[in-house]
Amino acid sequence: MDAMSLFRDDGIVLRTQKLGEADRIITLLTRGHGRVRAVARGVRRTKSKFGARLEPFSHVDVQFFSKGSELIGRGLPLCTQSETIAPYGGGIVTDYARYTAGTAMLETAERFTDHEGEPAVQQYLLLVGGLRTLARGEHAPHLVLDAFLLRSLAVNGYAPSFTDCAKCGMPGPNRFFSVASGGSVCVDCRVPGSVVPSPQALELLGALLTGDWGTADACEARYVREGSGLVSAYLHWHLERGLRSLRYVEK
Repeated sequence: MDAMSLFRDDGIVLRTQKLGEADRIITLLTRGHGRVRAVARGVRRTKSKFGARLEPFSHVDVQFFSKGSELIGRGLPLCTQSETIAPYGGGIVTDYARYTAGTAMLETAERFTDHEGEPAVQQYLLLVGGLRTLARGEHAPHLVLDAFLLRSLAVNGYAPSFTDCAKCGMPGPNRFFSVASGGSVCVDCRVPGSVVPSPQALELLGALLTGDWGTADACEARYVREGSGLVSAYLHWHLERGLRSLRYVEK
């Protein structure tokens, strides 16, 4: 009989899938093991407190049992215990704008962590911070989402430039913006398909990337919409296909 190993980690529940009569497969982004899929037994029974803790957006301390010495290996591990660290879902699922923004954040975190069991600590910390901000209602949900998307791109090596030329480094601001080139580009480096965004939209995106919420919160709605379009196009380019959940986000 295979030896069973015990693992403990904390993570955010990204999604759940039904399995059999009463079980679920839970997908989490964890601090120490990156993305993990695990089976939680009996959680779909109506009286299961265990199952109530393992809903999307929940920040939980989880215990896993796995065959062999590695968490990710032969077959899915079992999720045997969970304790709530922060029930972010309570402040998110009751508001449509927060819920759709939060769902896009969960999908983004899953897409940026393709390989199960590989630690992605920066992505994990970004998601925890983003959901906390969203649940508290500190800023408009679509601004929180765009800030999260930009920072997720940055920690995964795709940081866009909103001032200096992304190709030659010429100090900005530069007028043109090219998704394929990495952001703002100067007149000499512009390529076919470059757009000319408003300076205000680029200023907003720079503020969201760096956490300048005073500038972001004061931005006019038309520039927020324009900025969101640039973020969406940039994300789509680097993920090679769009996020299903983005189409439902209120702008």
